[in-house]
Amino acid sequence: MDFLKEFIKQTQTGSLKTKDYPKEYLDLKMKVSFGQGSLSRIPWVALRSPDMPVSNGYNPVYLFYKEQGLLILSYGISETHIPEKSWAPSIHETKTKIIDFIENPYRYGDSYVHKHYEPKIEGDQVCFYRDDKKISEEQLLEELSEIVIFFKTCLDIEVKDETSSISSGLFYLESQLEDFLIQNWAETEFGRKYNLIYEGGDLKSQQYRTDIGRIDILAKNKSNDSYVVIELKRNQTSDDTVGQVTRYMGWIQDKYGDTNVSGVIVAGKYDEKLYYAQKMLKNIEVFLYEVNFKLNEYKRK
Repeated sequence: MDFLKEFIKQTQTGSLKTKDYPKEYLDLKMKVSFGQGSLSRIPWVALRSPDMPVSNGYNPVYLFYKEQGLLILSYGISETHIPEKSWAPSIHETKTKIIDFIENPYRYGDSYVHKHYEPKIEGDQVCFYRDDKKISEEQLLEELSEIVIFFKTCLDIEVKDETSSISSGLFYLESQLEDFLIQNWAETEFGRKYNLIYEGGDLKSQQYRTDIGRIDILAKNKSNDSYVVIELKRNQTSDDTVGQVTRYMGWIQDKYGDTNVSGVIVAGKYDEKLYYAQKMLKNIEVFLYEVNFKLNEYKRK
């Protein structure tokens, strides 16, 4: 569990580097984050299945609530992507949500607590306590193994379910596109015109929460600092998409007093309904995405 000790030590620094952490642990992919651009209030260590799309949105994760000095090993549930399938019903029925464990948690309140720790740096060592009792490294590993084994059991159920996106190998294009746009923002047309929104080192733009739903991507216009509502046209009608964008724009205008808020629709193809709607709504743009696959024969030299 050396990675966990190093993780705790690094949370006390200003470093965002993660390249020295293991890429795999207990046969799962490991990802570590201390924030993007600036330090996060809740750095984390997540374990994921290599075959699970990010859009499924559940996995074991250590969440370090720095303000409370509390490390939680949780049944993580993504805030960015609403999971189509999640942890087994027994978790939802018996485990405590973080929002019920920590008063007014900054984020991740809907995830569930497996174990909690109070890490302390003592000299050059990192020790973990629970209720004033020191937790051994063997116990740390055992408690992590418990949740990992349960996670793999949940995955095994999904693999046997023929409708599951894991078993069928389906990666929903809209979810992939959304992730692609965020991860490659600076290289896209959007990145040249708009800025993503960060708060406390955490990305807030993707799946931005409102009182009436979640905006796919909320950005800021570089030219006038006004909000930009970006919605992907998913498996729905053009009328629904236009209505969704305008509703979110109305919410932003009412909530933040931004009279210059604009909208963007990202679609796979353009149709007449989008054309006529855009004709009347001058503050809504439409972008089309293209997917290109190219196969090159490998020839041995």
